[in-house]
Amino acid sequence: MKSNKIALIALLLWVATIAVFAWFFIRGSTTAGADGRTAVVLQPVERDLVLTEMRGLLSSTQGILEGANRGDVKRIIQASRAAGMAAAADVNPALMAKLPLEFKTLGMSVHRDMDEIANAAEGGTPAPEILKVLSNTLIKCVACHSAWQLKVGN
Repeated sequence: MKSNKIALIALLLWVATIAVFAWFFIRGSTTAGADGRTAVVLQPVERDLVLTEMRGLLSSTQGILEGANRGDVKRIIQASRAAGMAAAADVNPALMAKLPLEFKTLGMSVHRDMDEIANAAEGGTPAPEILKVLSNTLIKCVACHSAWQLKVGN
């Protein structure tokens, strides 16, 4: 009888732990921002990492546009692969837990789009079609920047 109570308590603690983790995984570490956006609260190193990744995405976007304008398929492939899913593979799980689910979802979909652009270029898709994919990707970037800001926590 006593072991059943201990097992039940252990099970309830396990369920509570999973529920708390799920809550933070979905919500992330956020607070209200001063400008109406949601502020994602990160440590300085984490904020720098996210901003570096965003600059990499912007640089890849510029490279894709440059390649499309020059008719340089290799440039399109190189630029888009640099920002594909492989670029997001080594993200610290603690940092991922601090990011809201929608932020993570948008970010990962942008990385997938970059791989899609590389695959399309490798497959001979014409530049105007590639630029349509890139345009749709940039809509996600604008949505993300409109919804969130990165804030350094104490």
